[in-house]
Amino acid sequence: MAQGPASTFEGGEYQGYTPRPIGPLEKIGPQILYGEELSGHDRRVASGKEGSGRTDNQPYLSNPSVPLSRGRLAEVTIDGSSLTLQELVSVARGNSTVQVDRKALQRTRRGRAVLEKLLQEDEVIYGVNTGFGALSNVKVAPEDLKQLQANLLRSHASSVGKPHSTDVVRAMMLLRANTLIKGNSGIRPEIPQLIVALLNKRVHPYIPQKGSVGASGDLSPLSHMALVLMGEGRVEYKGAWIVGKQALQKIGHDPVQLEAKEGLALNNGTQQMTSIGCLNLYDSYNLLETAEAALALSLEAIKGWIDPFDERIHKVRRHGGQIQVAMDIRALVRGSKLCRSITKDDLAGGRPQDPYSFRCAPQVMGAVIDAMGFVRSTLDIEMNSATDNPLIFPDDKTCLSGGNFHGQPVSMALDIMGLGLSTLANISERRISALLDASLNNGLTAFLVGKESKPGLASGLMALQYTATALVAENKILAHPASSDSIPTSGNFEDFVSMGPGAAHKSTGILENSRYVVAIELLAAAQAVHLRGDSGLGRGTKRVYQAIRRVVRPLTQDRSSHDDIERVFELVRDGQVSDVVRRFTKGSD
Repeated sequence: MAQGPASTFEGGEYQGYTPRPIGPLEKIGPQILYGEELSGHDRRVASGKEGSGRTDNQPYLSNPSVPLSRGRLAEVTIDGSSLTLQELVSVARGNSTVQVDRKALQRTRRGRAVLEKLLQEDEVIYGVNTGFGALSNVKVAPEDLKQLQANLLRSHASSVGKPHSTDVVRAMMLLRANTLIKGNSGIRPEIPQLIVALLNKRVHPYIPQKGSVGASGDLSPLSHMALVLMGEGRVEYKGAWIVGKQALQKIGHDPVQLEAKEGLALNNGTQQMTSIGCLNLYDSYNLLETAEAALALSLEAIKGWIDPFDERIHKVRRHGGQIQVAMDIRALVRGSKLCRSITKDDLAGGRPQDPYSFRCAPQVMGAVIDAMGFVRSTLDIEMNSATDNPLIFPDDKTCLSGGNFHGQPVSMALDIMGLGLSTLANISERRISALLDASLNNGLTAFLVGKESKPGLASGLMALQYTATALVAENKILAHPASSDSIPTSGNFEDFVSMGPGAAHKSTGILENSRYVVAIELLAAAQAVHLRGDSGLGRGTKRVYQAIRRVVRPLTQDRSSHDDIERVFELVRDGQVSDVVRRFTKGSD
């Protein structure tokens, strides 16, 4: 396990953590997302075949140097208002370069000019010429305004724990630059331009994960990021930890001396929670499609009924996600000889209905899709919002103090994301149980004991459900809403906080647990299909089964399932199963 960075350093390089590659760039599915997708070479590069670094217990995980297009690097232009989820991921996990829109820079200059004029008129402006939080009643002399901003960042850089992975740090930097160029922050344009320069040179500040309550935004983690602009703090650059000043020198920049309000503009905002949320949302769509594959394969494995997926049932309820799941399952099992139907099969050949975890899957999993739609709408807005305080309104030549830094919208959305992912894992675990239960799996052995084994002497996949149960139980604990909590800070002046970072961190844990549960279902379903015979699989599920068999052989005699689970987990995480789903469901029906 990697150890923390040493308290001393030699020659400007911190000793300790060794950066490693992050996981592959995953994709958004067109069926579920109704939006952008990679295509052609971009999809192949981002398919997950190159690099598979785990994020477990890793501090910084450098991105693989893989361009998203041939010949030149992809470019993302930010203007403060139109950044997309796809673009954010291409910068955070890919190799896209960032440019700042010229008109946005002009707005930024104009906002700064208005703020400077207000200061000349000796206006009292919170956080600009006053103290912060409970100290806002203290007026600060003009000659101390620069020191005020530097002190703010130094004093608030108090986060602890493991540093964020590189993709989260890069997303935070991108989002912070994007909000600063809206023209409402009163900051000089050189500041967001320097953040972009760091991004493009792949200089990644050291930002510990924990320490924000998401009220005046993510004050502490953003302060750690901003210290680097002053030549302080530390960064990961070309695989080594170095001090901020040295990193700036290496890329041809000098440390900045912050002017009035600029420290506050840099650390007031929701960029930590939003970055984690965006990346997890992106991965969640991938997992949703993979869960559809698991459902379809499990349905065939138990010789389940296809009738509950008939489009007529779902059109009379009209929930979009429900309709989508039913349509995708029909596409995946098209041509199947294993699924039964009331129109052609004898009802005497078993129960006329399957358990809810199969029969009601469109209603349950569809609700997750619809919930993710709400999450995406919230994060789309937040990515392009002014989230610091106070805000400058150049047209009105005024500065107003408010609360756009408050993370409650993001916190509640990420709690909903966690609940949705937990639900996805819950119903997957129920199908795992059904696959292993001889009273429900329609003629297969108990616990799917291998063909060369004797039930009782061999336990088969019995213990897989134990693992899945442990994971969903943990998810249920993590699904408790962080947004329902509030612990006042700053001498009770900041008396209602969002706990949005907690919601973000929880969603990360729930996402990983849910990936494992779906991987276990795929593994169990593949074993059930092996026992029943795979010749009757549908067009899509046949490809899913083949993908699993390329990494895991069928169980014939008892063996440790750990490696098998991990191999299928990698298929899930790297998007290889969702690739298959996308291929067979795009334009289905």
